[in-house]
Amino acid sequence: MKLLEGKTALITGGSRGIGKAIAIAFAQVGANVAFSDLAYDDLAKSLETELKKTGVKAKGYASDASKYMDSENLVNEVVAEFGSIDILVNNAGITRDTLMMRMTEEMWDDVIRINLKSVFNLTKAAQKYMLKQRKGSIINMASVVGIGGNAGQANYAASKGGLIAFTKSVAQEIGARNIRVNAIAPGFIETEMTAKLPEDVKKGWTERIPLKRAGQPEDVANLAIFLASEMSSYITGQVITVCGGMNK
Repeated sequence: MKLLEGKTALITGGSRGIGKAIAIAFAQVGANVAFSDLAYDDLAKSLETELKKTGVKAKGYASDASKYMDSENLVNEVVAEFGSIDILVNNAGITRDTLMMRMTEEMWDDVIRINLKSVFNLTKAAQKYMLKQRKGSIINMASVVGIGGNAGQANYAASKGGLIAFTKSVAQEIGARNIRVNAIAPGFIETEMTAKLPEDVKKGWTERIPLKRAGQPEDVANLAIFLASEMSSYITGQVITVCGGMNK
């Protein structure tokens, strides 16, 4: 039997990058996969087709994770279509990097709303179903920047640091119902988001990593499989870094 066979996962920000890698990895180990992004575009359609080729049920949705009603409607639609939500991966996120002296209120608000409020929205909407079924795994995508901070990313660091505290708090609230809540804190992972960084910045990050390479989305996805499966049934409220040993 495959590790996630018979389980249904919902992944936000699932059409690209780390979210896409998690969706593919989950399908390969037997999970039915629902994923969302702001638009149901060609990327989403392509991923949906790719996932179905593994033999699982898969469906993409257009939904704004930062809006509560969108999130509640999404969760209700997924449960109606798939029958349950056993795994929630809160992966939707953005960056609006600049030094504090140049950061606008809009840049701050956008990052907090999309990176942090979205996690509240989806967790609140999904937990009512998980509480009834008395099982579930919630995986929140944090960052090493949320642990150690980073110049030029005060908004991003605040959103991810808040997500870590949220993870630990909710884990204590719903652990008695056999629902686990953990966070993954990636380091420097090669995605569409990091591809926009200048080459000297990417080189500087790599030089600080003991393994001397950037991580791949699949490195994060492998940990997500573990946290979603029964192999991690006694792990909750934890933040696990995927960073090649980088100290941040």
